[in-house]
Amino acid sequence: MKLRYKITGAIVIFLTIALSALALVLSYDSDCGAASTVSNERETMKAIVYRCYGSPDVLELAEVEKPTPADNEVLVRVQAASVNPLDGHYMRGEPYLMRLMSGIGAPTDTSMGVDFAGTVDAVGKNVTHFKPGDEVFGARSGAFAEFVIVPENRTLALKPDNMSFEQAATVPMAAITALQALRDKGKLERGQKVLINGASGGVGTFAVQIAKSFGAEVTGVCSTRNLEMVRSIGADHVIDYTQEDYTQGAQRYDLIIDTVGNHPLLANTKALEPKGTLVMVAGEKGNWIAPLKNPIKALVLSPFVEQELVMILARLGKDDLTALGDLMKAGKLTPVIDRRYRLSEVPAAIRYSQEGHARGKIVIDLKVLTN
Repeated sequence: MKLRYKITGAIVIFLTIALSALALVLSYDSDCGAASTVSNERETMKAIVYRCYGSPDVLELAEVEKPTPADNEVLVRVQAASVNPLDGHYMRGEPYLMRLMSGIGAPTDTSMGVDFAGTVDAVGKNVTHFKPGDEVFGARSGAFAEFVIVPENRTLALKPDNMSFEQAATVPMAAITALQALRDKGKLERGQKVLINGASGGVGTFAVQIAKSFGAEVTGVCSTRNLEMVRSIGADHVIDYTQEDYTQGAQRYDLIIDTVGNHPLLANTKALEPKGTLVMVAGEKGNWIAPLKNPIKALVLSPFVEQELVMILARLGKDDLTALGDLMKAGKLTPVIDRRYRLSEVPAAIRYSQEGHARGKIVIDLKVLTN
């Protein structure tokens, strides 16, 4: 056997062993372990924490140390928070590759939640744009708690006066995703035809309204029970996916925002105009390669078609949050709320979210903590 074949074989064996070892390490779940103790000298707060990966059963309401703002930080008393699919992914540590960031075996950050709205409780000495008593909304890890710390220059903005804390808490992650999918990835223009697949979900309900504010002709795809709701938030046309497959119809769209990922990539391209754009918000479910299948297929297919096929990972930021606040002030964006839960009921809220049938957003009401 030639030397180069021996070397190639050895490399293949080494890579196989290395990838197998990585797979075993990433998929390993540590025990939950004991809860950390808080000094009696420290102020505490109630928060949802998780010390291991798993089902909603790993979430617990605990007493943790109340944070203190640094010089450039804002301490917010959380009045309401909202649930996102991302919360469930972090809770389970799935897909497994995300554990390279969240922690191998067990989470390195035990806090939960991202979206919140509340009142400023205290500010660091260098903070200039916020003061105690301000009503704000934003995004920051650890939102399922009585208090959350946010750097002044991150995703934090004044809450519109015409929005409740609950409504404002639904906005950050889902609405920023919808905005960037339409504006940045989709480059949506007035008069264009856009289809929102999953128009009754969290991102979808915002996408319908934002697209209408851009002057687009909007078609929403949803189930039978949600048709009237999707019409009520501004959709010009609605498609009941239980009765009709939009990828098989004659209508072509300038832009498709796919928040569900339930159609093959090529099927979606058939519903696009020759120079249309497909923005994928969601991928296939799975712990390993499945979520990356469509983005990989899009990368391979893109050189051979004029259509744009792109995946979006939203970038949270102050400017987009402020822009969404302006749309809410103008009455062009009104959050849709499905269910409300108390802080102690976060496990039930995430369990409901993972069923995949939520209409709009799921809210956590912290004005009443446990009773």
